[in-house]
Amino acid sequence: MLTSRTFLKRTRAGAVVKVVREHYLRDDIPCGADACPLCPVRPGQPLGLEARPSGAASSLCPGPHYLLPDTNLLLHQIDILEDPVIKNVIVLQTVLQEVRSRSAPVYKRIRDVIGNPEKHFYSFTNEHHRETYIQQEQGESSNDRNDRAIRVAVKWYSEHLKKIQNEENEDIQVIFLTNDRNNKEKALEEGITAYTCEEYIKSLIDNPDLVDRLACVSDEGKEIESGKIIFPEHIPLSKLQQGIKSGIYLQGTYRASRENYLEATVWVHGDAEENKEIIIQGLKHLNRAVHEDIVAVELLAKDEWVAPSSVVLQDDGQNEDDIEMEEEKENILKASVNKNMLRPTGKVVGIIKRNWRPFCGMLSKSQIKEARRHLFIPADRSIPRIRIETRQADKLEGQRIIVAIDGWPRNSRYPNGHFVKNLGSAGDKETETEVLLLEHDVPHQPFSQNVLSFLPKMPWSITEKDMKYREDLRHLYVCSVDPPGCTDIDDALHCREIENGNLEVGVHIADVSHFIRPGNALDEESARRGTTVYLCEKRIDMVPELLSSNLCSLRSNVDRLAFSCIWEMNQKAEILKTRFTKSIINSKASLTYAEAQMRIDSAAMNDDITVSLRGLNKLAKILKKKRIDNGALTLSSPEVRFHMDSETHDPIDLQTKELRETNSMVEEFMLLANVSVAQKIYDEFPEFALLRKHPAPPPSNYDILVKAAKSKNLEIKTDSAKALAESLDKAESPDFPYLNTLLRILTTRCMMQAVYFCSGMDSDFHHYGLASPIYTHFTSPIRRYADIIVHRLLAVAIGADSTYPELTDKHKLADLCKNLNYRHKMAQYAQRASVAFHTQLFFKTKGVVNEDAYILFVRRNAVVVLIPKYGLEGTVFFEEKDKPTPKLDYNSEVCFVKFIL
Repeated sequence: MLTSRTFLKRTRAGAVVKVVREHYLRDDIPCGADACPLCPVRPGQPLGLEARPSGAASSLCPGPHYLLPDTNLLLHQIDILEDPVIKNVIVLQTVLQEVRSRSAPVYKRIRDVIGNPEKHFYSFTNEHHRETYIQQEQGESSNDRNDRAIRVAVKWYSEHLKKIQNEENEDIQVIFLTNDRNNKEKALEEGITAYTCEEYIKSLIDNPDLVDRLACVSDEGKEIESGKIIFPEHIPLSKLQQGIKSGIYLQGTYRASRENYLEATVWVHGDAEENKEIIIQGLKHLNRAVHEDIVAVELLAKDEWVAPSSVVLQDDGQNEDDIEMEEEKENILKASVNKNMLRPTGKVVGIIKRNWRPFCGMLSKSQIKEARRHLFIPADRSIPRIRIETRQADKLEGQRIIVAIDGWPRNSRYPNGHFVKNLGSAGDKETETEVLLLEHDVPHQPFSQNVLSFLPKMPWSITEKDMKYREDLRHLYVCSVDPPGCTDIDDALHCREIENGNLEVGVHIADVSHFIRPGNALDEESARRGTTVYLCEKRIDMVPELLSSNLCSLRSNVDRLAFSCIWEMNQKAEILKTRFTKSIINSKASLTYAEAQMRIDSAAMNDDITVSLRGLNKLAKILKKKRIDNGALTLSSPEVRFHMDSETHDPIDLQTKELRETNSMVEEFMLLANVSVAQKIYDEFPEFALLRKHPAPPPSNYDILVKAAKSKNLEIKTDSAKALAESLDKAESPDFPYLNTLLRILTTRCMMQAVYFCSGMDSDFHHYGLASPIYTHFTSPIRRYADIIVHRLLAVAIGADSTYPELTDKHKLADLCKNLNYRHKMAQYAQRASVAFHTQLFFKTKGVVNEDAYILFVRRNAVVVLIPKYGLEGTVFFEEKDKPTPKLDYNSEVCFVKFIL
C-alpha cells in the first residue's frame, strides 16, 4: 500500500518546486513475538520477544507482559532499560526516530540493547505497518501526533496478542510506560494499561534496589524544583540563539577549574581573538554549568572583571544546601584579586548543550541516620558533587560507583542524579583501572566477533599477490629499537654506505593498511578507538592482538610487510633523494634502547647491525643539531618507569626514565620520515592531506614561565620558538643544577595541544615545537589510526593502492580528525592517571619517605610541588584541620624553592 503527501517548497534560488513524498505501508511486518502464528516468518530477521515473557515479577502486572516505553521515558530512563532484569520490551520506530534526533549517545545505547539477544528487545516498524501508521491531523503538533502513534501501536499489540495465548492459556499484556501525565491519562481513557516508570519499577517484587537507578525527573521529564532559589533562571534556547547572533551573548565550551571549584573558564567559539577566554567566578555566575557543557555567557562590565584565582579551593561541604559556607569562600576569592591580572569576566546565562556522561567516584554517606539522600564525589575534580537517593548506602560505602546526572534545579546546591553501577572496592587494582578507563572514555571492550571476522585467516603467509607492488628488501640489515617488553613494533631502521660514497637510510613502518581495508568493521572500530592506550601494566590495543603483536609487528627473523621511506644522504645528513615504496623486510634484530646503545659504544662489536646503528646515530646527531638551530624546542616532563612484581604485578621499584642517545636516534629518523611523507601527500592531495600542527601559544601562556625565570634573575624570551629555545639553553644556575629541567617542564605546561587536521580545511600548517613548516604522523600505524590514513594517502600517491570516496572528502576527514584529537588527549590523561595510581600503590607500603621537592606554583593557601625522583606532583596546603591557621605573607613571585617533603 502506498500513501503520498504533496507540498510546495521554495529553493535557495527563490524558485517554487512541488515535492511528492511517498510512504509505503505493509501488512507483513511481524509483531516480534516468538512463534506467533499470525505473523509471517521473515528469514534472517531475529525475533526478540519471548513467547512466554520472562523477567522481573511485578505486583502491578502479575501475568506475562511486554513493556512498551514512550520517547521521554527511553531518553531519561535508559539506565533502567539496560538493567538485566528488564526484558521483553517493544521499541517503536516512532520512538527510535525521536531518540535518534534528540540524543545520539542514548540512541547508540538502545541500539546495543536491541542487538543483545539475552534482553529480548524488539524494534517494531510501526510507521510502515498498515494498521499502526497514522497521519498528522490538522492543527496537531508533531509531538502530539507521535504520542498518538505510540498509543495506536499499543492498542494494536493488545488486540493482536489477544488472538494468541501462551502455553498456560494466559493472555500476554502490553504495558505502556510513560512519565508524561497527559499521555498517560489519554492512554487510560482509551483502555490502555499504563504506568509511570517509577510505579512499575517500585512494583518489582524481587528487585527493590532497581529504584536507585531511576532518573530524578518529574512526570514531564523536567527537573523537580522546590524550596529556596539559589541560581538564576537559564534563558530559553531560542532567546540565547538570538542573543548570540546579535552579539549580546557569547557561545563557548565551559571548562571547570580542578583547583578551584568556584571558578571556570569559557573558551569562546569562533575566530575572534578578543575575549577568547572568559573567566567565570562565584556560584551564581557559574549557574549550574558542568565541565565541557556548551554555554552562553554574558560579559560583565569592565569594573567587575576579576583575575584568575590565586587560592586552591576544594569543595568539602557535606550539607548540600549550605550556602553560607559558599559565600564565605567567595569572599576569599574577592579578597585575593590581583589588579594587574584582570581578565574578561562573565556569567553563564544559559545552556546550549549538555555534555553529561556517566561519572565514576565514591559515595559520601549522609551523617543523618537512615537518610536516603547522599552526596556522590566524582573522581574528576572538575565535576561537582552529585546528590543521589539510594537504599544501598551501607553497601556502597568504600566502593567505586557510577552515577548519572538527571538535572540541576535552581533550588539545589548540587545536581540531582541516580546510581547506575557498582564497579568494586576502592583501591583495588582492577577496579581503579576500570575507573580510569571509563573516566577518560577509553574504548576497552573486547573486539566483537564481527570485527575479528575481518582478520587474516591463520596460518598466514606472504603471497605472490602481496608482492605485486612491493620491493624485496629482505637482504638489508634492518633492526628495530624499542623500550623493553615492546611487542607492537611499528618501525625498523637501516643505514648502509652505497657505491658513490653516500649513505642509504631507510625507515620501515609496519604496513597495517594492508590488513585493515577501508569501511569494514575492523576499520571502523580502529577509527573509533583512534589510538592504543599504554597503562603501567597493560595495553588497550587499537587493533586486535593478532595484528598488533604478530602479523604487523616487525619482529626479528620473520618476513613482514612494510611501507618504506628511503633517503640517499651525504655524510652531512643532507637529503639528496627520497623515495617511498611498499616493501617486504626481515628484521635482523629486535633491540632495546639499552642494547642498541651498548652495541654503539662497544669497540669489540663491528657486525653489520652495529655498523648500521653507528651510522644512524652519527646522522641523527647532525639532524638534531639542525632542528635545534632552526628553533625546535627541547622540552621536559617528569616521566617514571615502574618495575613490577612478576606474580602480583604490583610496583616494587620506581625510577625516572633514563634517556640514551639511541632514544634520540630513533626519534630523529621518525621525525624526518613524518616530514618527508607530509610533504609528499600534501603535494599529491593539497585538499585532502591529513597533517598535524602545533599552534604557537598565545603570549599570556608564558606568564608563569617568565615569572619563574625572573625570580631567579633569568630572562626567557618568548617572541619566537627559536628565541625561546635559545633562552632556555642559557637558563642555567651553577648552584641550582635542576633549574633548567624545571624551566623546561614549565615550558611544556605553556604549550598548546598538537592536533590533526585536514589540509583543505586550514591554512596554518606550522608545527611550533618542531619548527617544521609541515608535519604528519606516518611511523606508528599499529597504535595510531591517523597513520593508517596517511599510509592510504601515500599508497595512492605512489600508485600502490586505489583511493575511495571517504579518503578524498575533506569534511569527513575533518570529522575523523576531531575524534582522533579527542582520543589522543584522553589517552594521555589516562596514562598519567595510571602512573599516579601506581605511584600511590608503590608508596602504600613505604611509610614516611623524605625526598627533595621543588615548588612549581605558589598559591595564597598552598604550594604545588614536584618531586623529581618520582615524577610526583601535588598540592601542599598550609592550613590543616583542627590546627591554628599559620600567618603567611603571600608573594606570587616566589618559585622553584627547594624543600624537604
